[in-house]
Amino acid sequence: AGPRRGLAGSGSAGMEELLSRSVPPLPPYETKEKAPPPAELRSAEFMRYYRALEAGPRRAELLTRLARDFGVDHSRVAEFSAKVLQAREQQRELGALLQAEDRLRYYLNPQYRGLFQHLGRLEGGLRFLVELRGDLVEGLATKAVDGPHVKEMNGVLKNMLSEWFSTGFLNLERVTWQSPCEVLQKISDSEAVHPVRNWVDMKRRVGSYRRCYFFSHCAIPGEPLIVLHVALTSDISSSIQAIVKEVQPLETEDADKITTAIFYSISLTQQGLQGVELGTYLIKRVVKELQKELPQINAFSTLSPIPGFTKWLVGLLSSQTKELERNELFTESECREISEITGDSTTETLKKLLTNNEWVRSEKLVEVLHVPLMRLCAWYLYGEKHRGYALNPVANFHLQNGSVMWRINWMADTSPRGIAASCGMMVNYQYFLQDTASNSAAYLGTKHIKASEQVLSLVSQFQQNSKL
Repeated sequence: AGPRRGLAGSGSAGMEELLSRSVPPLPPYETKEKAPPPAELRSAEFMRYYRALEAGPRRAELLTRLARDFGVDHSRVAEFSAKVLQAREQQRELGALLQAEDRLRYYLNPQYRGLFQHLGRLEGGLRFLVELRGDLVEGLATKAVDGPHVKEMNGVLKNMLSEWFSTGFLNLERVTWQSPCEVLQKISDSEAVHPVRNWVDMKRRVGSYRRCYFFSHCAIPGEPLIVLHVALTSDISSSIQAIVKEVQPLETEDADKITTAIFYSISLTQQGLQGVELGTYLIKRVVKELQKELPQINAFSTLSPIPGFTKWLVGLLSSQTKELERNELFTESECREISEITGDSTTETLKKLLTNNEWVRSEKLVEVLHVPLMRLCAWYLYGEKHRGYALNPVANFHLQNGSVMWRINWMADTSPRGIAASCGMMVNYQYFLQDTASNSAAYLGTKHIKASEQVLSLVSQFQQNSKL
């Protein structure tokens, strides 16, 4: 059957026929090195067929069938697991045991892995696999595709992409106002942390006292995969407005004024590369690049958002109201001051104010909430855990990289997004280059969070004044 027929038969039967044609069978172990690769045409046909399907249910159906019907041959796995056990029980020489384990390892490969491998070798195939994984990630998040087979296939493809997108294949590129227009457009579109407002804003972000870098892959040249924005300052920034909101005149850089590099935004442009370790390498490469260009820089720090803090706080207020008549997150005097301003002592009012951002309009309320929200935020970042690691994903990312939780900043992001996500607070994670490896090992190994005096003092205020 030629490629045209496969594309025409886009019903379920056509889909089945296409899959059985394009997914190469796992050759017998003995001939695995000699097995002829499937015709390039078949992988290209799969790619065309998939792209011709509209996003949504049809693609979800194809991915589900691929995962379910072309996975691991369970009977073979059982057979060779038994042979490994047998070789161990009979205490045969090591060579025989290793041979049996190698066979088992081979048959643990799902059949669709062969298709992914061949697609990866096609021109444009790697880009296609990133798109396909993007659909998988989104489908799993929205439950459009589900079940153990699909989750397994997502994991297999993520591991393959992690190998293909390892640092040896990545190029670091710097973006300037002279970069191609489409690159600037992509950088602007992909900015997930502090949206770019217009071209003037974009020009500022790649102009003086600013750096913008991205990784591209040798098989997908010029395409930003992950982007890092840096501000060059004289101290550790405590407010994002100064970095992205106030558009200063484009003055010439004075190197003497630069002692600090602030990483204020890191965005993945391809959903299909979620979970592939790129951010850590990008930060490390950019640090080296900046040390070379500006050796006088002595501090590397982030100014990071705290997504999820407001949601967590409102959730806590809800659960405490149900259990107790009054909430125990605020001290009695704080509760009194809040109700004097709002004219209402109920937690419901506070929840409403936090949910609709209204509290920021009252200077008095901002003043009264300053102390309690700072200690609650410190606890959220330092004390709230998921499997023993920081619950907050941004905190977890930077702590894994070996940074120190340095400073929580009040009213650091007064944009509606910032107020809604984290009551306007932001946090600095500082990278002390000589300690990052040991900090990272301590966090990953013993789950210990390295934090500054300011953070630890706020945490102990929380422990004294709020009950959880």
